[in-house]
Amino acid sequence: MIVMQGVSRWYGQVIGVNDVTCTLTPGLAALLGQNGAGKTTLLRMITGQLRPTTGTLTVFGEEPFANPNVLKRLGYCPDVDNFYEHSTGRAFVQFLAELGGMSHSIARDRTGQMLEMVGMAHAADRKIAGYSKGMRQRIKLAQAMVHDPEIIVLDEPLNGLDPVGRHEYIELLHRLAGEGRTIVVSSHILYEVETMTKSLLLLHRGRLLAEGDLRVIRSLIDQHPHRVRVEGPEPRAIALATLTLPYVLSLDLRESEGYVEIEVKDPESFYRALADMVLLRKIELTGFSSPDNNLESVFRYLVTT
Repeated sequence: MIVMQGVSRWYGQVIGVNDVTCTLTPGLAALLGQNGAGKTTLLRMITGQLRPTTGTLTVFGEEPFANPNVLKRLGYCPDVDNFYEHSTGRAFVQFLAELGGMSHSIARDRTGQMLEMVGMAHAADRKIAGYSKGMRQRIKLAQAMVHDPEIIVLDEPLNGLDPVGRHEYIELLHRLAGEGRTIVVSSHILYEVETMTKSLLLLHRGRLLAEGDLRVIRSLIDQHPHRVRVEGPEPRAIALATLTLPYVLSLDLRESEGYVEIEVKDPESFYRALADMVLLRKIELTGFSSPDNNLESVFRYLVTT
């Protein structure tokens, strides 16, 4: 669907995106990075608003810049609002559908369907000026889907949504991706994206640091010390049993709190040894977790090394 090869975009002497190469296929993918990482620049090139300074970027096998063949098959939710504030949500979505070439009757029917899908049918005839941020995000999604695009690009779509709204929005994105569409979502809120998808692209200062499944990315950097918290009624026994393992670099015994935090260099081997320890030595465990086995810690490691 979307293919980038050595894509860079410069703004004078400032580099917005630097030598990005990747391919996006049907499904839900998240573009992650801190503010200023180059996410919006990359999305604007995908949606044909900007042309790469160097490299090649194709969507459906064609260059997207000012290309109606691409744009009519693509939906876009920008990160900023630019509504006709005194229009209603229904009128706004229908106007954009007709502007895209739909007949009045088809645009009216499609608008009703999309408003229902995004949960805005109840407020569709109110003026946008009175909408909350979350309602505005839903209307933007409705206009992005009204022409039934194969690719939907969403720039920071979760901003302003309450927890229930975020859950509903993410569920809708999953349904759209399940229909065979390519959904690209940018965000800087790592813990939210972790619940959304495992297909990730991590951007930092315009460069693509890593891409793929979070577990694969984590495995590639597992030579970096990895913390594991092991809980049980006898944390001292856990500490003594694990201290001799070759994968253990250090441990912090918190006996009064009922756990041991262990720093390991080979987490997969350690987890296997931990299972053997439980079975053979009959040491009771009540739980274990890793504060390093999440997206935030992986991203933090990648941008500081």
